[in-house]
Amino acid sequence: MSVANERSEAPTAIRSDLGAIFVSLELSQSKWLITSLSPEGGGKMSKHAVAASAVAELLDQFTELNRKAQARTGKCFPIIVIQEAGLDGFWIHRVLQAEGIESYVVDPASIAISRRRRRAKTDRIDGEALVGALLAYKRGEPRVCAMIRVPTPEEEDRRRVSRERKALTNERVRHVNRIKGLLFSQGVSGCEPLRRDRRKRLEELQTGDGRPLPAHLKAQISRELDRLELLLEQIKAVEAERDAMFAAAQIVSPAPALLLNLKGIGPEFAAVLWSEGLYRHFDNRRQIAAYAGLAPTPWQSGWVDRDQGVSKSGNPRLRSMLIQLAWLWLRHQSRSALTLWFRERVKQNGGRLKKTTIVALARKLLVALWKYVRAGVVIEGAVMKTA
Repeated sequence: MSVANERSEAPTAIRSDLGAIFVSLELSQSKWLITSLSPEGGGKMSKHAVAASAVAELLDQFTELNRKAQARTGKCFPIIVIQEAGLDGFWIHRVLQAEGIESYVVDPASIAISRRRRRAKTDRIDGEALVGALLAYKRGEPRVCAMIRVPTPEEEDRRRVSRERKALTNERVRHVNRIKGLLFSQGVSGCEPLRRDRRKRLEELQTGDGRPLPAHLKAQISRELDRLELLLEQIKAVEAERDAMFAAAQIVSPAPALLLNLKGIGPEFAAVLWSEGLYRHFDNRRQIAAYAGLAPTPWQSGWVDRDQGVSKSGNPRLRSMLIQLAWLWLRHQSRSALTLWFRERVKQNGGRLKKTTIVALARKLLVALWKYVRAGVVIEGAVMKTA
């Protein structure tokens, strides 16, 4: 469920009769600060701290809050909890839901802050701001904050494969560049550490002035090759796990197979597209473009009306992959309607602004792929892979 879907579940009218105990959790690695507002508190917020990860103490505090409220009013109130998305992930949210507690995870960047002076930042202030945002959200105030659609444990785990492969390939690039840099400092160029005969070629290399490679340098490069070869084996294992996961996903849903049918989309692009975005439900094209951070950001005031470019506020992995896919789409889908639109737009600009136009193409491509996966709408002019 996207952020927009969360808004659709919010109350449609602003309410003031919210009989509940509102609680915010300000989480850190050392302690959790619990800020609460009870119906009988007269607007005063109370604060308690428990040790980090002390779930039992947290639930005891909730029980105590309810006991005090019931002793003063004679009523039993539900507890509504809010926390920021951060390093702790979503396990606390799942624990609270398992206990029957209404819980929300909010995007911290979506909460408005005062711009009148230098901002004060403490856990106490942040906890009170979270409670205020939760109150406004439950009253039905529009655009007060953006609640996150928490993925299921299976959806969250499925994304690990493509993200791990990306981390491993980045590390592989660093080792390759390190080896090339060490050799270049001795006048050796043109070495490719990813070749299979890298060990043999290392023994044959000489410095630019005709000397054999120094012993300690050769030993250092050999250890770099050890780490590089380990990375290559791990990348193969991750790719095999990705392919097996994708094959299992195709049994449940035909969408992954549909992505692989398009020329220019391989297993890695299809895995990122599916696990990072297209498995979710979106109501319209604006929601999916905003989720990828490819929605335009307007700037309008009086007679000034211009576009600031894309927001870049969505999923960065999906967005960067779509930019790469857009360039590949031009190569492999040269006769598609999207490619023709790109060429016509660049031609109108005199061959300039290709990088800006490719972002617009990435947004159009994402929407087209979403329609193709969800509704079976074939992209106009797209070429399918041959069997």
